[in-house]
Amino acid sequence: MSESGPATYAQLCAQAAAVGLACRGGFHPEDGDALPEVQGHPARSVVLLGFTGRAQWPVFAASPEFGDGAPHALDRWSRRVVGGLASRFGAGAVYPFTGPPWWPFQRWAQRAERLYASPLGVLMHAEYGLWHAYRGALLLPHALDLPVQQDWPNPCAACREQPCLAVCPAGALAGGRYAPEVCRDHVALERGAACRMQGCLARYACPVAATHRYTAAQATFHLRAFIAAHG
Repeated sequence: MSESGPATYAQLCAQAAAVGLACRGGFHPEDGDALPEVQGHPARSVVLLGFTGRAQWPVFAASPEFGDGAPHALDRWSRRVVGGLASRFGAGAVYPFTGPPWWPFQRWAQRAERLYASPLGVLMHAEYGLWHAYRGALLLPHALDLPVQQDWPNPCAACREQPCLAVCPAGALAGGRYAPEVCRDHVALERGAACRMQGCLARYACPVAATHRYTAAQATFHLRAFIAAHG
C-alpha cells in the first residue's frame, strides 16, 4: 500500500521509470505459484521490472554500484532499486539471480507479455526483439488492473536465413539448442575476443528491433558478467 492507497499500474511504472527500470507487464498469481506473502497477505499481483533496449543503461552506468569495482554490480543495483520500489508501494520483491528457490522469470514473463522463444534462448519481444532483460518483480497485496497481452506474429517462424544460427563462432547453437558451456568456453579464450569486445555476435545478427540493440559498453558488461558467473 502506498501512502495514498493502493497504487495503480501506471503509478508504479512512472516511479520505476524514474529510478531506471521499465515495467514489463504483470499477472495475477495462482495457488500453484507458491509466492511469499506480502505484509501477511497473499500476493495478488506480480509486476515484472527490467531493461528495454538501451533506455535504462545510462542510469545503471552512473550508479555507485557500477563504479565501485566490486562484483555483481548489476545485481546489487537491482536489489537497491527494486527494493526501494517495494518499500514505497508496500510490496515484496523477488529477483531472478537469487536462489534457491530460483523464481521462474522466463515463465512469468510469458504470462505478463506475449513473447516467443528464440533459438538463442532469449525471449523475443514485439518491440524490443532480443534486447530486453528482467531485474526483479514486485509482489503486491492488491489486484492491479494489468495490461492485456497484445498478440503479434513470431518473427523467428518466418525467418528463413536464421543469421543468428549461422554466425555463432562457438557453435553454441548447433542442434537447435543453446549450449551455455560452449559459449562460455569460447568467449573466455583468445579466439572469443570479438564476442567479448562486441557482445554476442549471434544476438547482434538478429534483424528484429535493430534500433534497440545494446551499446558496445552495455554488451561488453553483460558478456564479462556472464564469464564471471560461469567461470
